[in-house]
Amino acid sequence: MEVFIGSIVRALEQIAPVSLQENYDNAGLIVGDANTPCTGILVSLDATEQVILEAAQKGCNLVVAHHPIVFGGLKKINGSNYVERAVIAAIRNNIAIYAIHTNLDNVLHGVNAEIAKRLGLVNCVTLKPKQQQLKKLVTFVPIANANAVRTAIFSAGAGHIGQYSECSFNSSGEGTFKAAEGANPYTGIVGLQHTEQEVRIETIFAAWQQAEIIQSLLAAHPYEEVAYDIYPVENQYKKAGSGMIGNLEQPQEEQQFLQEVAGIFGTGVIRHTRLLGKKIRTVAICGGAGSFLTQQAIHAGADIYLTSDIKYHEFFDAEEKIVLADIGHYESEQYTIDLLFGILKEKFTTFATLKTGINTNPVQYFTQKA
Repeated sequence: MEVFIGSIVRALEQIAPVSLQENYDNAGLIVGDANTPCTGILVSLDATEQVILEAAQKGCNLVVAHHPIVFGGLKKINGSNYVERAVIAAIRNNIAIYAIHTNLDNVLHGVNAEIAKRLGLVNCVTLKPKQQQLKKLVTFVPIANANAVRTAIFSAGAGHIGQYSECSFNSSGEGTFKAAEGANPYTGIVGLQHTEQEVRIETIFAAWQQAEIIQSLLAAHPYEEVAYDIYPVENQYKKAGSGMIGNLEQPQEEQQFLQEVAGIFGTGVIRHTRLLGKKIRTVAICGGAGSFLTQQAIHAGADIYLTSDIKYHEFFDAEEKIVLADIGHYESEQYTIDLLFGILKEKFTTFATLKTGINTNPVQYFTQKA
């Protein structure tokens, strides 16, 4: 059975909705036609020209990359830089490119969860939860149909609060309506006002689930015209946001912990602030460039914050309250390949899902010999 690229895109966006990407980002299908049957997937951190040619050689017509090859607009595509050459190679070889970037960074089970797993962290939570990602649905249902409607919207994803599911508030009251000529009312008589004993159902949902939840509501509700309201909710959404913080099962000395980090991530060098002479218990992490979260890591009580792309003056922000460590951009995100590979291989079994054999890290390290 053929699987189209669009089906793979939809599966990835259920895991990491594009609406969760940062406003500077360019996640999504960058090159290619969603209606093309997929012959194979190559997973990589970057969609460089070499990776595109590798995909073509291996019979894969979809590259799923963490980093978007195109961030801004392209005014010309003549091969004058690495971005244009990658796009040309993709078009020439009929290969689609899909990027799953800060939206995968921002989900609880995404990039940072993979880093935390490698470090053996427990009790992990989002370091900086997102706001304005929740909405509330209110609808009015005849008493006899309330359970069926609740079941439908819960099945579509509504009603999750922390570790609890199927959460709702229900209150009884009277609803009135008068059906006009040509209407086909579920109950009542055309032209006469009708009073119905109804249940007001209130429940919460993640903003990106709205279309599916409303569709399920309308399908399960008995009324010809369904009354419902949607309200924005300002509460933090703890299942999405930047960075992650967790605990080591056993505290470690600073030097020992940094040595383990270097081994786990294969870092050429770890740039860090002065060690504070205390054991590491609580670890904050952010894959990729994460200096914007230094204050959150301090306020959350982390002993060390692991991230990358820290500028000289940004190291001062640690103010000897935390060890701030730059482990390298590629190094911090390299296991995203394993994360995506596992997801895609489990969901799609009719074609090959492969990991790139190319190390796309543009940063090399020179070590002076003794």
